[in-house]
Amino acid sequence: MYSKYLKRTVDFTLSFMGLIVLSPVFIIIYIVLLFVNKGNPFFFQERPGKDAQVFKIVKFKTMIDRDRDAKGNLLTNEERLTSMGNFMRKSSLDEIPQLINVLKGDMSLVGPRPLRVHYLPYYSERESLRHNVRPGITGLAQVSGRNALGWEKKLELDVKYVERKSIMMDVRILFLTFSKLFHSDNQVNNEGLIPLDVYRKSQVSNKIQTS
Repeated sequence: MYSKYLKRTVDFTLSFMGLIVLSPVFIIIYIVLLFVNKGNPFFFQERPGKDAQVFKIVKFKTMIDRDRDAKGNLLTNEERLTSMGNFMRKSSLDEIPQLINVLKGDMSLVGPRPLRVHYLPYYSERESLRHNVRPGITGLAQVSGRNALGWEKKLELDVKYVERKSIMMDVRILFLTFSKLFHSDNQVNNEGLIPLDVYRKSQVSNKIQTS
């Protein structure tokens, strides 16, 4: 009953309240990024949501996208990452705009993190179950070690959440998420892992070489 009827109501209510409470922080970051990023403070990217339907996730932009080398190519992510952007990633402040995605119904507060669209062909049948629910701002994998887990464990935790989701599990995940925000050693994002498509292709390559 919770996942079918109450979860969406809880998501909408809490995200609406969250945007109101965080509005001063939201406005300050917006203004600062207007100058730091020399343009749009927001970053949009297509991600697969519930039933693998693609939506645009929104975050505060942490990199300058106008910095290019002599040949006109964008510099590396590390070179374009600003000091403000690095701070926002470590404090998870860049995730605040995703509350808008929750209000719209694209996302939930808790659920499997939405990954890249081009990863879709690389999930196993079981791993694809992660798309049976709305993706979340935080999730079971994020409070269980994040990228230190590796792809196999991370995706398995996503499926376990789908299979066992409940109001108590969501409350526990939200509580652990807030507690981890104050421990910088736990602030790890998806960039700590090699891309899933590269990982799965290497697995296939290794099997061929050993067969």
